[in-house]
Parts: sequence; C-alpha cells; structure tokens
Amino acid sequence: MKKLFLMLIAVATAGYANAQTLSDSNVPAAAKAALSQKYPSIKSVKWEKEGGNYEAVYTLNGTENSAVLNAKGNILETEMGIKPSQLPAQARQNLSEKYPNQKITEAAKITSASGKVTYEAEVKGKDVLFDTNGNFVKQSQEEEDED
Repeated sequence: MKKLFLMLIAVATAGYANAQTLSDSNVPAAAKAALSQKYPSIKSVKWEKEGGNYEAVYTLNGTENSAVLNAKGNILETEMGIKPSQLPAQARQNLSEKYPNQKITEAAKITSASGKVTYEAEVKGKDVLFDTNGNFVKQSQEEEDED
C-alpha cells in the first residue's frame, strides 16, 4: 500500500519536475533584456526554468506565445500560438486521419534559433509534432497542465 501511494505521488508530480516557475528577479538580466528588445510591446511575462534555460510565456496580439532563452540572452526557440486552420494542409490531413472527429485544442508554430520551423497540434491531450511541410514527426503525451 505504501509503495502504491509513493508511486501515485511520483506520477502526480512528474509533470512539475521539468519546469520551475520563477519570479522576475530570478531571471538573468540578459534574458529579460533580449526578450524586451525582440518583443517591446509585451506587458506581462511568466518565467519558468527548464534545465539550464529560461522559458518566457506571454501574450502578444491576443495569442499565447513563448520563447526559450539561455542565460546569455540568446533566443533558442519561439512558439507562437496559431489557429488550427493555419497548420499546413498536410498536417491537418494527417490529424483528421489519425484522430477522426477530434478537435485540435491548441496549435503552434515553433521556430528554432536556426530558423527551422515545425508545427505542434494538441489533440486528445497529446502533442503531435509536424515538420514545416506538415509531415508527421512525433507524438507525445501532454505532460504539463499547470494553468
């Protein structure tokens, strides 16, 4: 019984182990400055630490977005919320075949520091990743539901 209880606690907290919410004062000045320079109209930012990097979650033009920066202020990746209809046609077709009659609950365009674009769609609690042309890359179980 004790082992079962410990396993349940471990599973319940696993999603929170990857990202740690930070106060603004615990984020390197270079990371904050780089984000402000790239997106000067952002008013409110929620910071999380993921590994050695910092993720800024913010709203821009009414859409939730995020950026991953290192301590030196280099932007490693950006994730821009998009409408499901803005996913590549091939991605939408793949989703309708794999998840018939299921709604895409979230969609995003992810751009790496090198400019490589991928797309992400959330369906039935799973994140499904596609390349720039909409070809399936991978699927993962949704790990975080912190809101």
